[in-house]
Amino acid sequence: MAKIDWKLFNFRALWRTKPGAMGTVQPEVRNFLLDGVMWKLEICVDSVEAAKAAEAGGAQRVELCSALSEGGLTPSMGLIRAVRESVGIEVQVMIRPRGGDFCYSGEEIAVMRADIEAAREAGADGVVLGLLTPDGDVDVEPTRMLVEVAHQAAPPIEVTFHRALDMTQNMQAALEDVIHCGADRVLTSGGAPNAMLGLDCMAGLIKTARERIAVMVCGCVRPHNVSKIVEATGALEFHASLRRSVPGPVRFRKPELKISGAGDEDYARCVLRTSDVQQLREAIERTFAETLRIDRG
Repeated sequence: MAKIDWKLFNFRALWRTKPGAMGTVQPEVRNFLLDGVMWKLEICVDSVEAAKAAEAGGAQRVELCSALSEGGLTPSMGLIRAVRESVGIEVQVMIRPRGGDFCYSGEEIAVMRADIEAAREAGADGVVLGLLTPDGDVDVEPTRMLVEVAHQAAPPIEVTFHRALDMTQNMQAALEDVIHCGADRVLTSGGAPNAMLGLDCMAGLIKTARERIAVMVCGCVRPHNVSKIVEATGALEFHASLRRSVPGPVRFRKPELKISGAGDEDYARCVLRTSDVQQLREAIERTFAETLRIDRG
């Protein structure tokens, strides 16, 4: 099968073309859109079980984190290796040494560099990071250095600049900074609490990005709204968590002792269901099938 760089394919131009014009798209491009080669579904996971569920549900990539209650921190090397050995899809590893803001000290940046090198050695296909200044701009120099560490690895690995982008004071300027740093992708909800509230901003970022960098949309991306997100933005990459809280197996409990927080958090856990991933993938497939007006037979 021929390889097509999706970043060079102007999907937004096709989307805005009058009905019926999709028939002029090259057959291999149509097939790649339908089969998930040109679009990507990434699922956020924090365990081997969740990574397996993501792959079984049809995700092409996972973002591997620990401490998702903190927004995601760097996972252990043991977890990275175990996930790499358990799934055949891409594994992107979060590089975030602590919770809280994205302004890092020199010592923390040194840890991030070491974690990038360790993640690559453990089999990661890419890393996910984001660094900001106290004034809400991209911290360009250390970001560029970390991107170079990833790209100069043997083999090179990708870099995604995460939702720290949504926390910047000027997202268009921040996008340009990330591009100049050499990152491969940005993750964004358009600076809003969820994707549906950030549609205009995400559309503007995708238009600005053009072929220079991939833009992956996030923020409660679900089967019921993904078609609206694609229509409004022209997005080709989608990120979702899809976690569900379920009771843990522990029967003996000490209700007077709280370690994780209030309520029953010490006795619950979050899981990822294959069926939830599958439903989102199918919704994305339907969206592109309807867009390209193709009968899958």
